[in-house]
Amino acid sequence: MNKSNSAKDQSLSFIQGLAIVVGMIIGSGIFLKPSIVLRDAGSTTMALAAWVIGGIVTLASALSIAEIASNIPLAGGLYTYLEKLYSDKLGFLLGWVQSVISYPASVAAQAIAFATYSAYFIPMTTWQQRMLGIGVLALLLVLNIISTRCGGIIQVAATVGKLVPVIAILGIGLVSGQAPGASGLSAELIGGTSPSLSAAILGTLWAYDGWIGVTNMAGEMRSPKKNLPRVISIGIIFVIVVYALFNIVLFNTLPAEHIASTGTPGSDAAVALFGESGAAFLTAGIMVSVFGALNGYLMTAARVPQSMAERGQLPMSGLLGRLHPRFGTPANALIMQSILAVVYILSGSFNALTDLLIFVLWIFFTLGVIGVFILRKKGMSSSDNYRVPLYPITPVVGILGSIFILGSTMIDAPVRSLIGLGVTLLGLPVYSWLNKKK
Repeated sequence: MNKSNSAKDQSLSFIQGLAIVVGMIIGSGIFLKPSIVLRDAGSTTMALAAWVIGGIVTLASALSIAEIASNIPLAGGLYTYLEKLYSDKLGFLLGWVQSVISYPASVAAQAIAFATYSAYFIPMTTWQQRMLGIGVLALLLVLNIISTRCGGIIQVAATVGKLVPVIAILGIGLVSGQAPGASGLSAELIGGTSPSLSAAILGTLWAYDGWIGVTNMAGEMRSPKKNLPRVISIGIIFVIVVYALFNIVLFNTLPAEHIASTGTPGSDAAVALFGESGAAFLTAGIMVSVFGALNGYLMTAARVPQSMAERGQLPMSGLLGRLHPRFGTPANALIMQSILAVVYILSGSFNALTDLLIFVLWIFFTLGVIGVFILRKKGMSSSDNYRVPLYPITPVVGILGSIFILGSTMIDAPVRSLIGLGVTLLGLPVYSWLNKKK
């Protein structure tokens, strides 16, 4: 039996897993992305179509990888699946990228975002905001060390809290009908735009990112073969519905030209629906949303280096793979990820780092979706476990969507994509050194 499964208490419930999926996907993107998507799509009708298509591509990919997760329910998530289906080296490269840069940089970005929104209520300098971000991160670190269940409870509470402003806007917006001057759903093009549905879909796919993180927690989930596919599929379907309805409310509340030109469409809609107090209400909601995303990323981030360390695949593996003697949580891996996140917070380079790795991460995501075919070919997919519906159509949709992301990113940012590949390949000397040590 895998050490991580036998040693750790499987305390993460279905509801807590569902909260991780919803909490990591719905961050600040729902309040900020609609303007970019509408500007690229050219009309409100095409923008709504982009959100739905982006959700379908994400769902197809998630349902495919969920079959792998159901048959290989081990801690480490996609890193572990690639290792089992392809090779140790390929799995190591993804784990290397996630452990050293991707996850801690994402944690840093969420911590800074929380502090930035806090400045709406309490004016702070940039340095003070960074200190606040580090303080919030330290609080969540302690709580997650104390108990995985504690982190899961925080995630449920934060997810419920973040949905309050969203549900309020949806409730009032859908009932009140179309406001005077609002565009509603229309095929009429926004003046001065050059429609690109592909660019609009690309924008929505970034807003759907984050669902893969729950697979890192498989080793600590109750009945993972049953619950993991359920939380992934139900969570993403829920997010698709929320995103679609939220955009409909925006279109019924504000003129399309205003949505496309503003940097804060969510705040503007709240002000239109609730008055000036709506801005403060929504800002508080965004803070709760980001807090939940920060907790979700921290929870899931530590499970990758902890799983790698158990296999002796990182420097200081003996320390990083050790569970807390009292709490049974991956305390050392949590601390390692938090220290790296603090470095990125202080350097302010986390956005540049995550941008560099978008292209690389989607290569691994594509390999993950393709992996469901390898899983079945190797006879590793049990009929007693979850199986992706409409096979092979569903994974093919996910693969085509992933290829679209890779192609678009390479065309739009070739230098950034190549640098990301270079950072990933730096892991090869580490891999060779560790193998020689063994």
